[in-house]
Amino acid sequence: MRIAIGSDHGGYNLKEEIKLFLRENGYDFKDYGTFDTKSCDYPDNAFKVAQAVVTEECDKGIIVCGTGIGVSIAANKVSGIRAALCSDTFSARAAREHNDANILTLGERVVGKGLALEIVRVWLTSSFLGGRHKKRVDKITLLEQR
Repeated sequence: MRIAIGSDHGGYNLKEEIKLFLRENGYDFKDYGTFDTKSCDYPDNAFKVAQAVVTEECDKGIIVCGTGIGVSIAANKVSGIRAALCSDTFSARAAREHNDANILTLGERVVGKGLALEIVRVWLTSSFLGGRHKKRVDKITLLEQR
């Protein structure tokens, strides 16, 4: 599994911590920026990560900004993306199991490092359950096509 990862300046520090976690746990990833804490526009790197996921260059994505809200909104504008903002492990598991979320978004100013890394772990190790949930995800895909 290859993971696309990105952030804006407000999520840069947490993104770097997540990269260490991914490396230590044997995950392959590609960093789409930003590469420092200089102010930048969150839609730009959110779009890069979303594009990497929809073109299947990467299997999943993780995007971090100050709150996780802006990058979630931006990523969800890309057809085929189901980005979920998670601030707890229950939501991270449900995002994968029920919603087949292909991008996780996090807020560096909202969750601490320890919790964020546990959210990432749970999200990456959870799988889509299909069944009744597939019907609902398919309806989301139909909404995108309208």
